[in-house]
Amino acid sequence: MRVALVTGSNRGIGFEVCRQLGRLDYEVLLGARDLGKGEEAAEALRGEGLNVTALQLDTTNEEDIARLGELERVDALVNNAAIAPDRAHPDTSAQYVPAELVRLGFEVNTLGPYRVCQQIVPIMRRQGYGRIVNISSGMAQLSEMNGQSPGYRLSKTALNALTRILADELEGMNILVNSVDPGWVKTDMGGQAAPLTPAQGADTIVWAATLPDVGPTGGFFKEKHQIAW
Repeated sequence: MRVALVTGSNRGIGFEVCRQLGRLDYEVLLGARDLGKGEEAAEALRGEGLNVTALQLDTTNEEDIARLGELERVDALVNNAAIAPDRAHPDTSAQYVPAELVRLGFEVNTLGPYRVCQQIVPIMRRQGYGRIVNISSGMAQLSEMNGQSPGYRLSKTALNALTRILADELEGMNILVNSVDPGWVKTDMGGQAAPLTPAQGADTIVWAATLPDVGPTGGFFKEKHQIAW
């Protein structure tokens, strides 16, 4: 049985990714910063007959990260945990958002996945198989970069760079690394005005997490189609 680790997955898109991977007969490790909330989410999915276990995982916590290296198997890693730090400031212009909020964005949205990958990639290399999906955003595209929300935009653009770096380093090892823009989804972050459901947002993520051996690597995808960086 393949094993998937999904960070930040006790709600929203991450929760739906866990559900869809579980339905594909994956053993799912549901990572949550708050273990109590993670347990509740895992219990809900187990009620659907899925093999889901909650995992204490704050991607900024060194102890939580270190424990990942003890996992015996991880076939798919979905780096979903993220924040929108700019919302803590009344004006989200790059002219006014404090550098401390931008730094917080990098800590969670970029360095969090970086830390997780450093623990999980050796496991994937040992087993000769792996799929890494970094959840990015259209707001990270340099080709269409607009103003506002520098903490979110910069950290997600850097996450895309991490995708490219790892894809190059792991080429030929059957470890595929891609970024996915799930679109504007109805979540706590996306808001209720968003046009997509969590299930729709999770679709391309699950596709990238289950790619065949001849699948793409080092790409940025939306609705299963490659998009510009």
